[in-house]
Amino acid sequence: MPTVLITGANRGLGLEFARQYAADGWTVVATARNPQAAEALAATGAEIHAYDALDPQALEGLQAAIGDRAIDVLIANAGILGPQQFDREKWSETFLANVIAPTELALRLKPNVLASDQRKMVALSSILGSIAANDSGGILAYRSSKAALNAAWRSLAIDWKDSGLTLAMIHPGWVQTDMGGPGAQIDPSTSIGGYRKVIARLSVADSGAFLDYQGNRLDW
Repeated sequence: MPTVLITGANRGLGLEFARQYAADGWTVVATARNPQAAEALAATGAEIHAYDALDPQALEGLQAAIGDRAIDVLIANAGILGPQQFDREKWSETFLANVIAPTELALRLKPNVLASDQRKMVALSSILGSIAANDSGGILAYRSSKAALNAAWRSLAIDWKDSGLTLAMIHPGWVQTDMGGPGAQIDPSTSIGGYRKVIARLSVADSGAFLDYQGNRLDW
């Protein structure tokens, strides 16, 4: 049975990923900042590990817990919205959580994904990271962090093009979560159902692509 690793799975989209993959019989390895409080995640049957994207030491503990286990699909989902007004420290935290942490995750767990059958890595991106599509401004920290995430993972895809790995940055849509708000366009089940279909269809020819949850290519 295939294995999926999902970061930031205690709520929202990460939790929906865990529910759907577990329901389909996958082995789900999931992370939460406080595993003891992740009751909904535990109810999925997922194997839960502590991981905080803002803690530079947390990845070492996660890597030690996983060992040399093969990971078919790595989903770098953990992230934060960041400040709405300019704040140097919180802007730095946004980049740490949304860019540096998922990129280090990919670098450190590359051997685990290479050891699997599917060999896929996916980062939760956003249309707000598209410079071409930005016609409304605002949300400076979050927008710039997702643009940087896209750039970093696109570079990894190029660097690893002969490895057999497939990397993609996928926008989940505007979803009804704590971050998206109740007025968002789609519910988590719809978003993640589509997202998983896109992941299932990914091949090495798609590596480095920026897509939405329906598989459409997005402008950088």
